Amino acid sequence: IRESPSGLLGRSPRMRELIEMVNTVAPTEATVLITGESGTGKERVARAIQEASARRGKAFVTVNCAALNESLLESELFGHEKGAFTGADKRRDGRFLQADGGTLFLDEIGDMPLALQTRLLRVLQEKEVAPLGASRSVPVNFALICATHRNLTQRVSAGEFREDLLWRLREYALALPPLREWPALETFIATLWRDLGGVSRRVTLSNALLVHLSQLPWPGNVRQLQSVLKVMLALADEGDTLTPD
Repeated sequence: IRESPSGLLGRSPRMRELIEMVNTVAPTEATVLITGESGTGKERVARAIQEASARRGKAFVTVNCAALNESLLESELFGHEKGAFTGADKRRDGRFLQADGGTLFLDEIGDMPLALQTRLLRVLQEKEVAPLGASRSVPVNFALICATHRNLTQRVSAGEFREDLLWRLREYALALPPLREWPALETFIATLWRDLGGVSRRVTLSNALLVHLSQLPWPGNVRQLQSVLKVMLALADEGDTLTPD
């Protein structure tokens, strides 16, 4: 692929490294586990993997496993038949079936309840899904990419994550470092500034400001950096040169 997972041209060493990893795993259709702190761009990397794969242009279905309780997450993933439970007044395909032929991205997989981990493992092994209330399973074919900010090895030790599922998900492991650990961060910031429109508006980041920004801890990682640069650009006048002050 020509572009980086964050939508930037791959000019910085870190961006080129990410592109190389994406291009390595995309043709294999291996299950990918992306780890990293919140805001490091895990979903963008997942989308880049699909765009570099044979499933490009197909469905890219996302589910945040931390956003729903167990019963709602089960229904969201598996779908249900009409009458499967109170309020199920019509049939609904779950995310597994919606992703058929494409890619399913399970964000925050480390927060998935143990009972659903068992059912997910069976789906991956059997390549079929049984919607709630259905009498038989339906074949399904999707690429799976998962992401988490948690240490899954520690969760396995604590009895909160299945070890056999972890090995199944970690066919290809991709760890995204926090922004504060990126090499050539000044180059990345300058590239991001250009793509956000700073160059077209003739608003310049001074070298002193680039150095200052590259030395900040950025606990919110790329997401925080983007937000700060957008505010700076919105408040600047055309032709400005911005300094640390």
